[in-house]
Amino acid sequence: MTSILLKNVTVILPDNILENINILVENRRITNISTEDLTADKIIDFNNQTLYAGFIDIHNHGAVGIDTNEANVDEFIEVGKFLAKNGVAAWLPTFVPDSDKNYRRQIETLEKLREIQNDLPIAQVVGVHYEGVFANTQMCGALRPQYFKTFTGNELSELPTLKNAVHHTTYAPEIEGGIELTKELAKQGWIPSIGHTKANFETLENAFTAGAKHITHLFNAMTGVHHRDLGVAGWSLTKDEIKCEIIADKIHVHPKILKMAGETKPSDKLILVSDSVSPTGLGDGDFEIWGEKVSVVSGKTNNERGSIAGSVITMRDAVKNMLSLGFTPLEVSKMASANPAKLLGIEKDFGSIEVGKRADLVALDEKGNVTFLMVGGKIVDLNINRYSER
Repeated sequence: MTSILLKNVTVILPDNILENINILVENRRITNISTEDLTADKIIDFNNQTLYAGFIDIHNHGAVGIDTNEANVDEFIEVGKFLAKNGVAAWLPTFVPDSDKNYRRQIETLEKLREIQNDLPIAQVVGVHYEGVFANTQMCGALRPQYFKTFTGNELSELPTLKNAVHHTTYAPEIEGGIELTKELAKQGWIPSIGHTKANFETLENAFTAGAKHITHLFNAMTGVHHRDLGVAGWSLTKDEIKCEIIADKIHVHPKILKMAGETKPSDKLILVSDSVSPTGLGDGDFEIWGEKVSVVSGKTNNERGSIAGSVITMRDAVKNMLSLGFTPLEVSKMASANPAKLLGIEKDFGSIEVGKRADLVALDEKGNVTFLMVGGKIVDLNINRYSER
């Protein structure tokens, strides 16, 4: 297999940033990171462009007109191509509440995709995220409450699962059986994530003790912060052990609050997500999502109930937005790559630029555009005019 040398890069390593570095990629993995002269079959001179580790999106409902609840294998591949072109190396297709029959169909579809995806230059499906199967009906947002469930002991086993993959679910711990559900999720190796919830302080603490250590889209579909009542958002911000995902589109969360969250939570506790829905990449217009009409106006979604129905940003947009708020490339790289990799337990292969890991690499220009992309050691859509190659 062709070896590739990325020459003269500014590289974001796990704990620092170095300039004038050479990165050697062989057999689709990073085999050397050095200041020394190296050789390879293909050499690309970056003139100190900055390389990020490929982004990881743990909350994504689809894009380019394709919905994860309905997509077939070819359509998932199209979403994977779109995500890759926007810097995403790995992702969790996220299902809104649906029928058990449809869940089974989509899990079977993802199994077929996972059998072939490694040979494709697309964002890799590393698991699945069930959002809101066990949600609070008073905090449903754009979800479909007719499919919500409580937990009496068997409901988790009814959710179909993937082989050798990550399983993540957003749930409200205050629902009937919620704490027992938390224990069962943790026991079975799921990632329990608190969201679409009005849980009080005591319930949140009990859920934490039972194994819930993560929050879904901080500030959205949860109780906010009051000076006499922490609310779910306040508890999430002040509980040091909790990791929080946040939608950095500057719509779901005001830019000032985004900045506050990034300054309140350590950079290793905040995770950027897109929460993108099927119109992502199609511009403004009227669409149908989950049986409802949804309008996208100036990048903001609204359904017929007046709720925001997901976002239409990519992880590249989220990274760009956080950089514009003054966070450093190292901090943002953790939020977009390293932190989600650790949460999902896939840091052996994904999430940072290190020898031995998959070569998932993204270069961004000063406007936040992807100028170079490598997915699994394969160059995707290289714009030859931006680099000196020989």
